[in-house]
Amino acid sequence: MSNASLPATMTAILITSPGGPEVLAPGTRPVPAPGPGEVLVKVEAAGVNRPDVMQRKGLYPPPPGASDIPGLEIAGTVVALGAGAERFKVGDRICALVTGGGYAEYCTTSEATALPLPDGLSAAEAAALPETVFTVWSNIFERGGLKAGETLLVHGGASGIGTTAIQLAKAFGARVVVTAGSDEKCEACVKLGADLAINYRTQDFVAEVKSFTAGKGANVILDMIGGRYIQKNYEAAAQDGRIVQIAFQEGAKAEVDFMRLMLKRLTHTGSTLRSRPVAEKAALAAAIVEKVWPLVTAGKVRPVMDATFPLAAASAAHARMDASAHVGKIVLTVG
Repeated sequence: MSNASLPATMTAILITSPGGPEVLAPGTRPVPAPGPGEVLVKVEAAGVNRPDVMQRKGLYPPPPGASDIPGLEIAGTVVALGAGAERFKVGDRICALVTGGGYAEYCTTSEATALPLPDGLSAAEAAALPETVFTVWSNIFERGGLKAGETLLVHGGASGIGTTAIQLAKAFGARVVVTAGSDEKCEACVKLGADLAINYRTQDFVAEVKSFTAGKGANVILDMIGGRYIQKNYEAAAQDGRIVQIAFQEGAKAEVDFMRLMLKRLTHTGSTLRSRPVAEKAALAAAIVEKVWPLVTAGKVRPVMDATFPLAAASAAHARMDASAHVGKIVLTVG
């Protein structure tokens, strides 16, 4: 397709130097051209995620070849096709998991990691889905092997990932326990479907999980905290439990007694999403379209929206995330 109708430049949010939210500032960049198997999207909304915060702080550099503009999930309209791209056509509305570049007016994505924008969702709601749904499906269901009737423990239940995990796990017949940092967040999680919400500031989650499961423990644990939670997760896990690590907000190093790992026959695994090959993400996308998208279009799984900010106010969006006051997703709207 001819790109003659497209502007040469666009507004994007740039990280002017590593630091706090104030280092994010609007700037001008060339509109990217879609490569082979890619599409160019006119962005209507972009999700804000913890990895964006880590990148802003200089702690999570983009993988080789990825844009240095932050933003890992977008929703918008396809405006140009790269060579060999045939899954979508110009004018299709999609949402997509991207390796970077989301905080901008235009963004390229591999067509293999893009998803049709679900019926009944706004662009902002659709932009809140890819990073969380890919993360939850990959880690809880594929790596963690969660089955109907099992108990899932999710740390950070009020986060975008947590709120998605609650809904998906319940939809597939599991019992869900979450931890959160305030009574208000716990209440929000229960309203969303969690069977038990534990305020980690005032309660011992190991004791509460054991009590809830009649001493058996959680079959699958999704952890983004790390640090001292690693040992506690081993104590809270059931026999043959699976612990899946997706982040280390409290640090990647800890002193751990591994005897529980052996005695309980635990599996402790983990993954990152951003640097995985396109083929792996494409397989995830196909599974999500088959298993998760029908639940979204039926209204059984919906993004929990915390707040939206205009693109130019990305620093305010990051300040809200840094304060950990949010329940659900923070999204930037473009245009």
